[in-house]
Amino acid sequence: MQAKIRTLKDDETDLLQTFLYEAIFVPEGAAPPPREIIEKPELRVYTDDFGQRKGDNGLVAVMDHQVVGAVWTRIMDDDGHVDDETPSFAIALYPAYRGQGIGTALMKAMLALFKNQGYRQGSLAVQKANDAVKLYRDVGFEIVDENAEEYIMVCTL
Repeated sequence: MQAKIRTLKDDETDLLQTFLYEAIFVPEGAAPPPREIIEKPELRVYTDDFGQRKGDNGLVAVMDHQVVGAVWTRIMDDDGHVDDETPSFAIALYPAYRGQGIGTALMKAMLALFKNQGYRQGSLAVQKANDAVKLYRDVGFEIVDENAEEYIMVCTL
């Protein structure tokens, strides 16, 4: 069954906290962090007052009338920040729905939305060991910088 991609509704923004937790990369064999980690200021920047700021866009993937994944963007000072005109991406799927092309569909839909809105690029930060690096490359992101743990990637539209 194919996932339906649609805009995040105003009354669904609380879902972003759930997906923010799902987006946290947990290396193989490591224990996941406590759920309260999403209350840290450096993570709250992804969800607080979502929909109220420039660059706030959200899309969700729906299967069997259930939201199973989300991609959202905003212009913020996060690890993937490259400038004040480039929205940063966050994306997550529930584990059971990963590896089925849903993340690719979400990313492509958001990039198309960006193009229609006149953005020239999008950015993100990803842990080097995260399998999602391949997904990001496949949809057009390129590594523009890195540190010990992460790649900073940009997709030019």
